[in-house]
Amino acid sequence: MDIPGPAGRLEALVEEPLGLPAGGAPRFAAMVCHPHPRFGGTLHTHAAHRLAKAVRAAGGVALRFNFRGVGRSAGTYDRGRGEADDARAALAWLARERPELPRLAGGFSFGAWMAVLAGGADASVRGLLLAGLALRSADVDLVRDTALVTSVEKPVAIVQASNDEFGTPDEVRLALAGSRGPRRIAAVPNATHLFTEDLAALQREAEAAIAWLMEDARR
Repeated sequence: MDIPGPAGRLEALVEEPLGLPAGGAPRFAAMVCHPHPRFGGTLHTHAAHRLAKAVRAAGGVALRFNFRGVGRSAGTYDRGRGEADDARAALAWLARERPELPRLAGGFSFGAWMAVLAGGADASVRGLLLAGLALRSADVDLVRDTALVTSVEKPVAIVQASNDEFGTPDEVRLALAGSRGPRRIAAVPNATHLFTEDLAALQREAEAAIAWLMEDARR
């Protein structure tokens, strides 16, 4: 389907929870942002797919979308600025279409930063689910300011590959020390940034992170 974005249509995929009993209702809804458009990232990237599957396994509605200029989405790459606006538009669409559901913002790598920019300051977002938070990368355009994460008061759960070349779990823990809100950092052993060595473990850790986010957000 298409949803409205600030640069035109955004190609999107909305998926209902897995194994929902007859008459059952979703528990929450989550936006999942894909990795860097300049390096082949799309809504179908393996890690983004696994995050969305974790959302659905936890009883949530998952919204994935292509950033501007990717797939059928209108517009062109905008160095993270317009992409953050795309993520805000996706969250706004969820708020309009599923107003009764608590909302999470999530993403992988570049998409994790977009989730922080869009969801960190959105009072209607209960928490952030981030995977592969890149503290450094070949993309000189993207602002990777950890203060954007440490200043967020809502719960933030991070799943990081143990051998992530763009930021190990220990580096992420150090970077986020002194955060204003609760933080949960989980590692996937023997995996690198793309998690291709163990995508199933990424999904398991994401499911555990969602359970923590939803429990913490209800307090």
